Amino acid sequence: MMKTTFAAALISSALIGGAAFAQSTPPADRAAPAATAQPADKMMLKDNWRASKLMGLNVYNEANEKLGDINELLVDKSGKINAVVIGIGGFLGMGEHDIAVSMDKLKFVEEPVRTSSTSTSTTPRETTTGAASTNATTRNTNDWVPDHAVMSGNKEQLKALPQFKYSDYN
Repeated sequence: MMKTTFAAALISSALIGGAAFAQSTPPADRAAPAATAQPADKMMLKDNWRASKLMGLNVYNEANEKLGDINELLVDKSGKINAVVIGIGGFLGMGEHDIAVSMDKLKFVEEPVRTSSTSTSTTPRETTTGAASTNATTRNTNDWVPDHAVMSGNKEQLKALPQFKYSDYN
C-alpha cells in the first residue's frame, strides 16, 4: 500500500511539475525579437492627429458659420484617407445630409473659431483628456487633434451636393 501511495505521489508531482515547467518563460533567444522592437518616438509623430479625435470635429466656412461635423474618414487599403464624410445640418443626427469630400477640400485649424464676440480674447478649450480647460495660447500645440476644420461654401450649397450613401439601404 505504501508503494502505491508513493508511486501516485511521484506521478502527481511529475505532472504538476511538468505543467509548471510548460508555463515558464521562453528562453532569451526566442524573446529577443520582441525586445528589439522600438516604440515609436513621440517626437517623430509630432505633427500627426489621431483619427479617432477627428470624428465629430466641427466644420465651419470662411465666415465662421458652422456647417456640420465630420462623421467618417474613408481610408484605402494603404491607409491613405481618400474622403471625409461630413454631416451637414440636422439636429442630433436627424435630418443630416452626409456629403463626401476629398481631404484637400478641408483646412484644419488648431486655434479656436474666432467670432465677433471672441475676436479680442481666446476661447477656453478642453484638453483631449477632458481634465481641465486651458487657454488656446497656453495649451500644447500638438494635442493630437485640431480645433476645427474649414471648407468653402454654405449649408445650402453643401446640401445641394449629392448625398453620400454607405450602401443602397440608407
